[in-house]
Amino acid sequence: MLRNRATSQRLLALLLAVAMLLVAAGCGKADEGGQGAESSVQDGDVTLVIGAYSVVKDAFAELLPEFQAYWLEKTGQKVTFQESYEASGTQARAIAGGFEADVAVLAMEGDLDKIADAGFITHDWKAQSNGGIITNSIVVLGTRAGNPLGIKDWNDLTREGIKVLYPNPKTSGGAQWDINAIYGAGLKQSEEKSGTKDRAYAKSFLKAVHANVESLDKSGRASMAAFEYGVGDVIVTYENELLARVKQGVEYEIVIPDSTILIENPAAVVDKNVDRHGTRKVAEAFVDYLHSEAAQRLFVEHGFRSMDDKVAAETRDRFTVPGNLFDISYLGGWPAVREELYSKKGVWYQVLAGI
Repeated sequence: MLRNRATSQRLLALLLAVAMLLVAAGCGKADEGGQGAESSVQDGDVTLVIGAYSVVKDAFAELLPEFQAYWLEKTGQKVTFQESYEASGTQARAIAGGFEADVAVLAMEGDLDKIADAGFITHDWKAQSNGGIITNSIVVLGTRAGNPLGIKDWNDLTREGIKVLYPNPKTSGGAQWDINAIYGAGLKQSEEKSGTKDRAYAKSFLKAVHANVESLDKSGRASMAAFEYGVGDVIVTYENELLARVKQGVEYEIVIPDSTILIENPAAVVDKNVDRHGTRKVAEAFVDYLHSEAAQRLFVEHGFRSMDDKVAAETRDRFTVPGNLFDISYLGGWPAVREELYSKKGVWYQVLAGI
């Protein structure tokens, strides 16, 4: 009888140990899930999941601890961040597909719209400060030190033998900004020549540039990494990406085309997820913080153009305003651009097909 009882106790202890191991394994998998989300602190009273586009990662490495300190002082609550950085289009599809990000920080309006269309963002995110935009930049050209091939404007990217880099617009919001800039520059050229926007001319101009593209990487950050490894002669990218590299001592030349597009990067609370997680208060505070003077100053240090009027005025001398700078409205706005350029029969896919 005693032997049976001892055996039963040993069996129960073994089962409990197995159960604890399974729970621990499950927790480990949860920590590793969500598009490779990583926790930035050990413990916290509240966890906020950030789904962001890859280019903002370096700025957030400084910004998130600043918000943690701010929120702790203001509320006494400790915040744990879990962070995921992907190409903007990839990140948007992940969140719309169920990745439980509390806050989406993406490259362009259209990617937030994908999340809203899937029912995860239900508020009017454009009603926030600055229309929901947290940073500006422009599309520029980057060359090797000294600009050995004499790149001066978009037309030089059509020259024979010039190897061009920009990422894939199917996955990258940055790529769409790049292509919008080239297509828009073609429209500007046609206006100067004929007085009207000639879309056939703009398409042929984009086609001529794309003919020299060396590779289409997944994201703007991946494209920048390839360039740093020595691929290509010139990269089409965000100004902030190059400014950050130059600040770190990398000897790139930044060429600002006379006609280029203003980049606008939005952020929004993901309503469905914050309500499920009970994190709405801290998520809304975080998005508000992204618009604050402190955050905007930090963004400028990473090469972005500030959305804060005071910070923008104080840092104006750091940035060049191109003579023919245009924004997305010049191309008809994002709904028109998505249809004209990126639909299945759009200009971009015609260019890819050589039509």
